[in-house]
Amino acid sequence: MTGLADTFAALAEPTRLRVVGLLQSGPCRAGELAEALEISAPALSRHLRVLRASGLVEEQHDGADARVRVYRLCPRPFDELRGWLDEVEAFWADQLTSFKAHAEKTRGRKKKR
Repeated sequence: MTGLADTFAALAEPTRLRVVGLLQSGPCRAGELAEALEISAPALSRHLRVLRASGLVEEQHDGADARVRVYRLCPRPFDELRGWLDEVEAFWADQLTSFKAHAEKTRGRKKKR
């Protein structure tokens, strides 16, 4: 559960959530992310550090210039999140189906009286 907790903690901050949103369309250089978010490079660096530590994002270096860092999403944490959400959704679907059956059964008894 630690991985999932780390994912939620990282995504709970609005700027990090926006970084993930930007990276959904493909890998981006750090400078492009900072410009799109209108934040400083040091501020972006702090957010990227959290996203890397949680496993949501990975860093690659541009082959032509090792100083240029390109970031992309890592699918594993999102797959884990999707799995958890599917479990929660299945639980509530089951609960609602049971409630519906109970309500229909109860309504049927009241009509017979």
